[in-house]
Amino acid sequence: MRHPRLTPLVAVAHGSRDPRAAATVAALLSVVRARASRRGLPGLDVRAGFLDHCAPSLPQVLGSVPAGAGPAVVVPLLLTAAYHSKADIPAQLAAATAARPGLDVVSAGTLGPHPLLLTAMERRLREAGVLTGDAVARAGTGVVLAAAGSSDPAANATIAELAARWARERGWRAVLPGYASAAGPRPADCVRALRDGGAQRVVVATYLLAPGYFADKVRDAALGAGADAVSAALGDAPEVADVVLDRYLAAELAGRRAAEAGAHAALARTRAQRAASG
Repeated sequence: MRHPRLTPLVAVAHGSRDPRAAATVAALLSVVRARASRRGLPGLDVRAGFLDHCAPSLPQVLGSVPAGAGPAVVVPLLLTAAYHSKADIPAQLAAATAARPGLDVVSAGTLGPHPLLLTAMERRLREAGVLTGDAVARAGTGVVLAAAGSSDPAANATIAELAARWARERGWRAVLPGYASAAGPRPADCVRALRDGGAQRVVVATYLLAPGYFADKVRDAALGAGADAVSAALGDAPEVADVVLDRYLAAELAGRRAAEAGAHAALARTRAQRAASG
């Protein structure tokens, strides 16, 4: 079934000086377009913007959205809600709407947490040689859920909750959250703790969207600490693309309902004013 209205999807990523990051975003959005067609959204207008280090910026992308295309839905390609989603993106959206009066923008939630991201991490672990489908192997395997880390305690708590959920639902020996920056423990410390705790195997699931400085740092330190395997970044995994579309559709629907409610309220006010003046 075709969706009744196609509004632009503007995916906004953090941005990096490492060219692999922008290439990964481009690859992910290619998968988003392909899976959108399968979900009844052929021809979905998908654009990429970046918060830093790369062009185009979010205001530049929003400035290029054709007039009359409907409210642009901004989907943050961020795995946790922290500074960038709570402060940086709202500030850039305000700048974009100030520069282009009449621009209609709806902001979606961050990609994480979402159950499909756990599925994507297991995909990447399988690609690294981990037996994710074997319950006995999982019971003997300790996993480090390696995230970027944040100065926002709520963001780190979200990662810790995700790790606990993954261990509970999938029967890993243990899943420990580790952070590459801004918080502790570090992934390498988690590798050593799991090994000391008797895990037969210790693997690291990289909870990062794209390769780059943090992914390289996590991989090198974890392998140096004795990890048996380190997965690649989530990147263009189909599950990640589906989460992007889920966030887009939820925000688009909410925006459409808000617009309809606003139109009904305006009509009611007009009728009330006419009745009062008549």
